[in-house]
Amino acid sequence: MKLQGAMTAIVTPMKDDAPDFDALEALLEAQISAGIHAIVAVGTTGESATLSVPEHLSVIEATVRIAAGRVPVVAGAGGNSTREAVALSQASAKVGADALLQVTPYYNKPTQEGLYQHFSAIAAATDLPIVLYNVPGRTSCDMHVETVARLAESDKFVAIKDATGDMRRASEILTLCGDSIDLLSGDDFTAFPLLALGGKGTISVVSNIVPDRVVKMCNAAEKGDWVKARKHHYSYQALASLLFVESNPIPVKAAMEILGTIGPEIRLPLVPASDATRALLRKQLTSEGML
Repeated sequence: MKLQGAMTAIVTPMKDDAPDFDALEALLEAQISAGIHAIVAVGTTGESATLSVPEHLSVIEATVRIAAGRVPVVAGAGGNSTREAVALSQASAKVGADALLQVTPYYNKPTQEGLYQHFSAIAAATDLPIVLYNVPGRTSCDMHVETVARLAESDKFVAIKDATGDMRRASEILTLCGDSIDLLSGDDFTAFPLLALGGKGTISVVSNIVPDRVVKMCNAAEKGDWVKARKHHYSYQALASLLFVESNPIPVKAAMEILGTIGPEIRLPLVPASDATRALLRKQLTSEGML
């Protein structure tokens, strides 16, 4: 399976301290109508760290049902326990996910050999293709390029979501791995430069709000129209930058609440956006004609 282009790390709307499936359906229909290439369910932006396992799986299952084969659904199924990640991966497969997003184990700080064995154990336990996810700023665990290359020898690993923000790292992955694994941006601000280097897509936060712009940027890049791709890249950068002034997904959920697409709820230990952040978001959304 090829997972390329514009992919949205969808938020998990909540109501009465539970996933809001009506709001999720409306969000997914809007994403698909905008031409999004895939949906990533219950990743960091989907508050995977605070959903219970039954909630986690119910959101993946609902996303699969609503998508109805129109776009691939990538299930966030990582964990800092290999057994937990295996169990969540197998359960995600049972509810119909098309692929898995597997983050480097947080808190444990495994060695590179530990990372290799962790991901290899997951791959051995499921038939689903796997997207590796390296985000050391959140996990305090950095997967080295050489480890990516070792894993890429298996066709189970189809892509890596790189959220290091390091274009030298991206170049090294592409140089060492070639076509054996696809490189995806894990940050909206790096999507265009990473595509220019030879990456294949982005797992985006800002596309929760402006999926059409991210789709247009990726489509233009895929066609080699870098002037148009650059134009679309800059069309959402001001908004994207505001989505990280507080910890993701606090600002994106606040922006979507301001737009009326979801309710205000977010799970502790995350709290709603500050008044100052909301004011900045409202000003930007107004300036872009969305309010």
